Order: sequence, then C-alpha cells, then structure tokens
Amino acid sequence: MKTTEENVTDRYAVFGNPIAHSKSPQIHTMFARQTRQDIRYEALLAPLDGFERSVREFIAGGGRGANVTVPFKEEAFRLATELTPRARAAGAVNTLSFEGLTLRGDNTDGAGLVRDIESNLGFTIASKRILLLGAGGAARGVILPLLDRSPATLVIANRTAEKARALAEKLSHHTIAVRPLSLPRTDPATSLRTGPSKTLLARSFEQLAGESFDLVINATSSGLDNADLPLPDGVFSPGCLAYEMVYGKETPFMRRARGAGAQVADGLGMLVEQAAEAYFIWRGTRPETKPLLAMLASLSKPAAT
Repeated sequence: MKTTEENVTDRYAVFGNPIAHSKSPQIHTMFARQTRQDIRYEALLAPLDGFERSVREFIAGGGRGANVTVPFKEEAFRLATELTPRARAAGAVNTLSFEGLTLRGDNTDGAGLVRDIESNLGFTIASKRILLLGAGGAARGVILPLLDRSPATLVIANRTAEKARALAEKLSHHTIAVRPLSLPRTDPATSLRTGPSKTLLARSFEQLAGESFDLVINATSSGLDNADLPLPDGVFSPGCLAYEMVYGKETPFMRRARGAGAQVADGLGMLVEQAAEAYFIWRGTRPETKPLLAMLASLSKPAAT
C-alpha cells in the first residue's frame, strides 16, 4: 500500500469535449509500462464553459500534467502562465505541466508530425517542396517544426488566400533553426535565421494550378466531414507522400492521392509521436513508439469505401 508522498502515483489526464473516443489513456498507460514508471492517466470530459475550472480541480487533486484536445487548445494557451516558443508560435497548447503555481504550456503536434514522417515513414523533409492544406489551428501548430527541417519550399494553401497569407506573414518572422544542409552558399555559417522567410509562401487552392509537391499534408477538417478539396490536378508529384492528419478512416483526400500514385499515410503516427513528446516533457524519458504504433495500426486499419 502506498503511504509516502514519493510513492503516490503521479496523475495525468487529457481534457476534451467530447473525449470518450480518446486513445491517449491507452497510449500513455503503455508508455508507462514500457518505461516502468508509476503513473495514472485518464480521459476527463470538461464542460464547454468549464475548462479552466476542470484543470484547477485536477491540479488540486494532485495532477502533474495534462494533454488538451479540441475544443480547448486555445483556451489552454490563454490559461498557461509560461509558454514554450513552439506553443507561442502555434497560438495553441496541447500539453500542460504543473509545477507549483506555474502552468507551462507546450505544443507537441508539430514535433509528432515531423517524427512520424521522418522516423516512421522514412521520408526526408529537407530540400523537399511541401504543400500544407489549411490555415487553421492544426496547420498553425506544425509550420515551424516543418520549417526547422529545411524544406525547399513550404506553401500554405487555403480556400481563401488571405487567411493563408496572414498565417504565413505571422510565422515568417519567427526565429527558425536552420540546418547546414539548407544554407545557400552565399549565407554566413550560422545556426539561426531571423526575419521574413522566403521559404514560406501562401496560395489559394486555385493558385496551386501548375505546381507539384513532394509532400502534401491535409490539415483541414475535410477528413472529418468526408468532404473533397478543390485541388488542381498535378499537385501530387511522382513519389509524393500524402499525409492525412485524420486517422482511422479512408478520407477523400487519401483516395485522391492514391489515385494519383502517391504514398499515403494517416495521422495515427502523429498521434502516438506527439504523445511520446508530451511523455518526455513530463517524465524525462522517451518511450519507444514503433511497437505501440504497430499494435494500434493493426486495430485501426482504415476501411476503403
């Protein structure tokens, strides 16, 4: 029986509304078992008008950290007393850490996406042409981590070019870590680039006509709604990777990409990898994700329709 404070099981949770579908408790429980750490992780339904109250109650009950999913990521951003640079750039928080009176907000979505693409799918982002579909919160959270991998170009495309342009202008001034592979010969040898980014561009869907990309990422809600996107023919270049952030279903985006001969992946790996990043933030150890991802993939194979 646990009797001392140091032996009390550390509590973590994911807040959302709805939340019953969340795989996070299963994922983090397996991470804890793998790393031999004593934690309890649960899914908590927060009222739409009671997110802050729910978080405060969780902290008072001994909560050490929490994940945040829709529709509370922007509210979590406002609630945090400290923000990491990637959370500040994203304008949203999906990982909270509680230390005394400090509520530290982070965003692990972009790190999870990049790790899935490069480590699990074996696709190198450096020097590639990337098309990011959508200019909402899902897109905002992954732009800087993608730029950090030194693509040749990152184009944000949206139904309205103005929204894509506003997002590109906002993020183009952030400091970006530049890897030597991407430095032009005329640039000084430096590890940082500041100021407007010539790599980050904005388009409407119609303005994509005549362009093709090596990596196309769907960060719109079209996968949830089973809606098709008005993409011009030819956006998927030969050997393209088409990445759908939605997981567990065959979306119109995925069907169209397959028809164009692209390699297709859904967002299950991103889900697992962003969870591993959060676990590392909380526990200081990074779990192995591939065994868990293989198990979840076997249970969540999308059914073609």
